[in-house]
Order: sequence, then C-alpha cells, then structure tokens
Amino acid sequence: MLHSYGKMISHRKKTLAVVLSGFVLTAAGVTAGLLTIAFPAGAAEKAVPAELDPTTDQVLFQEIPTVVGASKYEQRTTEAPSYVSIVTAEEIKRYGYRTLAEIVSSVAGFYPNYDRSYNYVGLRGFSLPGDYNTRVLVLLNGHRLNENIYDSAGFGTEGIIDVDLIERVEVIRGPGSSLYGSNAFLGVINIISKRGRNYKGPEVSGAAGSYETYKGRGTYGDRYSSGVELLLSGTYYSSQGKDRLYYSEFDSPDTNNGHAERADGDQNHNLFAAVQYGDVALEGAYSKRRKQIPTAPYETIFNDNRTQVWDERGYLDVKYERQFSSDFGAMLRLSYDGYWYDGDYIYDYPPITTMKDSASGQWLGSEMQLTKRLFDSHKLIAGGEYRYNYQQDQETHDEEPYLQYLNENDDSSVWALFIQDEYKVLDNLSLVAGVRYDHYSTFGGTLNPRGALIYNPLSQTTLKLIYGRAFRAPNVYELYYNDGGLTAKDNPDLDPETIDAYQAVVEQYFAKYFRAAVSGYYYKIQDLITQVEDPSDGLMVFKNASEAEARGVEFEVEMNIPQSGWKARAAWSIQDTEDKDTGDDLVNSPTHLVKLNLIAPVFQDKIFAGPELHYIGKRKTVQGGQTDDAFVSNLTISTARRLFPFLPGLELSASCYNLFNEKYGTVVSADYRQSVIDQDERTFLLKATYSF
Repeated sequence: MLHSYGKMISHRKKTLAVVLSGFVLTAAGVTAGLLTIAFPAGAAEKAVPAELDPTTDQVLFQEIPTVVGASKYEQRTTEAPSYVSIVTAEEIKRYGYRTLAEIVSSVAGFYPNYDRSYNYVGLRGFSLPGDYNTRVLVLLNGHRLNENIYDSAGFGTEGIIDVDLIERVEVIRGPGSSLYGSNAFLGVINIISKRGRNYKGPEVSGAAGSYETYKGRGTYGDRYSSGVELLLSGTYYSSQGKDRLYYSEFDSPDTNNGHAERADGDQNHNLFAAVQYGDVALEGAYSKRRKQIPTAPYETIFNDNRTQVWDERGYLDVKYERQFSSDFGAMLRLSYDGYWYDGDYIYDYPPITTMKDSASGQWLGSEMQLTKRLFDSHKLIAGGEYRYNYQQDQETHDEEPYLQYLNENDDSSVWALFIQDEYKVLDNLSLVAGVRYDHYSTFGGTLNPRGALIYNPLSQTTLKLIYGRAFRAPNVYELYYNDGGLTAKDNPDLDPETIDAYQAVVEQYFAKYFRAAVSGYYYKIQDLITQVEDPSDGLMVFKNASEAEARGVEFEVEMNIPQSGWKARAAWSIQDTEDKDTGDDLVNSPTHLVKLNLIAPVFQDKIFAGPELHYIGKRKTVQGGQTDDAFVSNLTISTARRLFPFLPGLELSASCYNLFNEKYGTVVSADYRQSVIDQDERTFLLKATYSF
C-alpha cells in the first residue's frame, strides 16, 4: 500500500509561473489601493519603542529574548502565553545544523525521525509512524508552510529554505489553534529569515562531505539608501547517500542478501527572494527535491533504485504592515501557494511495473489583523483569515498494464476569525485570553480558546499557568486517498482531532547570564485520526479511532555569555503518553530525552567548538517490539570572520555527526517490512563561506 506524499509533474511549472506573476501584480495593486484609501499618507506616527521593534538589530541581543509567533506580535518570551525556545543563527552555524529537523530536535521535548524518505519530528511523546508532521504548524516569517494535501511541512532536505538563511527559529510548545487554526496542535515553529541588511553584499558558500555530498549557495543582500531592502539566494544540494545499506528483513539470495545498493540518492535545489520598501514586503520561495527510497516500503521491489519521489513547494507572499501609532498597528497579507508531488514505486505483480502516485495542491490565502492598546492595561489583537484551496488533486495508477486506482479532484475553503486580549491586571500579573473560530467547507465549524495567567513575583522570575484547546482538520489524503489497498476512497465522515492541554511553567533568570526553566504539562487528545484495519475485508482505513493522554516534565538550564562566546544548554524531558483504549504506551514515544549543547571559544573569539550530546530513550515499535536507547554525539569546529587577515570574509567549519558511531534507529509504520530503520553512521562535512 502506498501512503507517501510529494509533488506533481513538470508541465505545471509554466502554469505556476503565470499564476504567480498575475497574482503578485494583482495583490500588490489591491494592497496599495486599499491601504491608501484606508490609511492616507501622513497618518502614521513613530513606531513602537526600539527595544521591542522587530526591525531593529537590537532584538536578539536583549537580556531576555523576544518571540513573534506566540501572540503574532513582538514580546519577550517571559510575557508569551507559551513555553518558548529560541535557536539563533549563531547556534545553527556553531553546531553545523543542516536541516530544520536538526535545529528543533536540539531543544527540550523534541526528537528526530528519518525513514530515509522524509524527516519527521516528535514533540512531547507524539510522533506517530505514518504521520507527515501534521500536528505541528510551521511558519516562515509568519507564512504557513503546511501544504493542502497531506498538511505536511518539510523538515529535511525537502525544506523550502536553506538553514544558512535563518536568523532564528521560534519553537512554541503547546496548542496554538486560538491564533493559527489547524495543525497548531502540539506546537508552532516560526522561522525568521535573515534580511538584506545581514549581508551588505554577495556571499558564497560550499560544502562537501561523506557519501559524495555536495552543497553550494550564492546569496546577495543589502539595504539601500533609498529604503529598499533586498535578499536573493539560491542553493543546490546533492548526495549519493550510502552506497550499500543492509536490512536483515530482506536477507535472502533473491533480494541481494539484504543489501540495497546505490538507492539512497538525494538532490535538492531551492530559491528564496525578499524585497521590502517601507511597509510593503514581497517574499517568494521555491524548492524541488528528488529522493531515492532504499527501504522498499509498501511491498515494492527491494534493491531497485527506481523507487523514488519528487517534491516541489513554492509560494509568493505580499504583506503590508504598519505601526500607525504607539498603540495601533495593522497587517494585511495576500499569498499564493503551490505543492506538487510525484512518486515512482516499482512492483512485481508480475509483470514488473511502475505505480505512479501524484498529488497537486494550489491555494490562495489572505489574512488581516489589527493590534490596539486600550486603557494602558489591555493589548488586543484581532483578525481574520481566508484560504481557498482551488486544487487538491490526487491520482494513482499502474503504468503498464495501465490500471487506475484513484483520480480525485477536490477543492475546499476555510475562513476564520480570532481575537486575543493581553490584560495587565497588576504590574506583575497578566491575563491572556483568546479564541478563534474556523469554518471548513468539508466539516463545518470549530471554536478553540486559549488562556494564560502570567505572574512575576520577582523581576527575573516568571510563573505561567496555561490552558489551550486545539484541533487538526482531516486532510484530503485522509478523506479520499485510495491506492488499491484502502477500503474506500471516500471517507467523508472523519471529524477533526481535538486536544485539551494544561501547562505550568517556571522560568528564572539569574546572575545575568543564566536561565533555568521547569515545564509540566498534561494533554488529552480525542478523535485521533489513525489507520485501522476494517474487519470486513482486512484492509486499512482512516478513522477517528482512538484517544490519548500525555503528561510530562521538562527541565532546562541555559548559559549565555556574549562577551566571551560561551553558550551552553542542558535539557531533560520525562514524558508518558498513553493510548486510552488499550492502556499501552504510544508507539515511537521515548520516556526520556536528554540534550547537552555547548559552544566554547577555542582560540579567543576566532575559533569555536560546538559539541552536543543527545540521548533518546527506548521506544515501542508498531510490531510491539522496542528500540534500544541511543547516545548520539556531534562535534563542529568553526571559525569566525577575520581569522585570516588576507581573507577577512572567510569562515570555515568541520562537522562530525554521530561522533562515536552509535548504532540506533527510527521507528517506522506498518507500511515497512522493517520495524526500525537504522540511521547514518559517523559522517563528516567540511564547509567554507565567504562574504565579500
């Protein structure tokens, strides 16, 4: 059976280009016209104070960092109605992170999974095999990246933005549907990209590593005296993957004694562009990735390197954002998004044939929000959102002899309204309350509130009590997919998943450079969408089939001494997730996660060592077995600019991943013969970057 995702064929690119061009011109004109009428020139006053203005260069260097994604406006992490972690560009560089999955897996509560097709992340004990990252919402500068077929977001090499272009990643734990709607189920990840001012000219970067891995990037960015700010970047990545992978489940003479050869290749290229003038910003991104699949999922032929998938993702976004006075601001966003996938799966029925699996999604989006401060004690944010999914197509067929299993063409829409009030009850006590209503053309409406009590008994001590309710709407893959193995292609009776979450957080800053935090949580999930076997025919079908509970505690200690370059973080997560129907632990849910990260100056402020050690506890497999626990260590040695006087713009790094060659694996779904897919052994990457 086929349960994969990706992108469609190349002839759609011309359509994409035409639609993008027309949409951007229309959006720009409509935006300028509407806002000129609504807000005539000269109406604006000076923007918010510089200490909380996200356009200044000071934000990331405050004693307490700030976050945008928790409330859709800039605020200190201690004021946010969530438990937040920030991963900065400096950390991404010093630890040698290559993907978004590696970035978020470095913080408390997250853990990575890789089935040699796609990367996934688990959060607080939830990472169900076969789920495509649907329960975490990913944003890029506030733009939704989860697509409209599978609700997936790219965490690996299929990601839409090169990690070198990331200024910081905001990791926001807990339900966020009161502001963002579906997919903000377990958390929100908001990627903030760098801007033209970060470069002040061209920059080139190249890397080479194990498994014939090569990567090249060219970037140009600047902010001009005219007020225009520009960023353009392109990246190409290629890896042959491991030449020879062994799977004991296929260890027989007719399947090459369990060895898959030259079947792990991975190629990707992406483009990113952003231009801003005054209050108007235009942004676009595009990525395309091809990945061979060496694991023979869905009963495909083992050791046939023609089994592979192609993924494409693109968007254009035009945004107007203005602070009209110290207590009033507005934002309007219009966007176009596209998502395409193709998969070739080689079967021997007989005869040997290629099953073609494809999907295509395109949608238009709009969003508006207003922020207003009232009576010096209330900060209100209110807004609305509309998305029209005008293409949600899925198709599956055998190539020769031709046999079509699925030809589903759908469209849908969703509109939403939300409001949130941050009420300062006392100087050291705040109450945050918000609610959002979403209405889907597929199943109707859903209302999701959030509330938080935030108390500062001391100037550097914060206590938070948080409640949130969230939902995840069933996607068209779950509603209509059929590859010849599901009971029926139509499953329109699926209801949204829901979660009620309770969190308590204590954060303490002390001795200027140190922070400690403890977070406890309890989740109750209902109507969990899972694949179950239909007893009438033994085939699989998606149903609202189970309930789950999760409880856990996260401990975190951080040190940051900017003057010397020392930075350290230690985190320990204890989590327990339970299937309420069976009383058993959830599959792929480790009880313990431990993270130790250190950035240490080796030679003054010019050479740095970035060691990290991550421990992942044992996890239950789909077949009822258990993985071993694992200690995975990485080490990156990197330089700062101006180490070499004759090449002042040069930066070098050398990374070793899985330093001690630990053998460990990832739990996969029942679509694989394997219960665990082994991860890479020790690998290396050398990288050079030059800024002109």
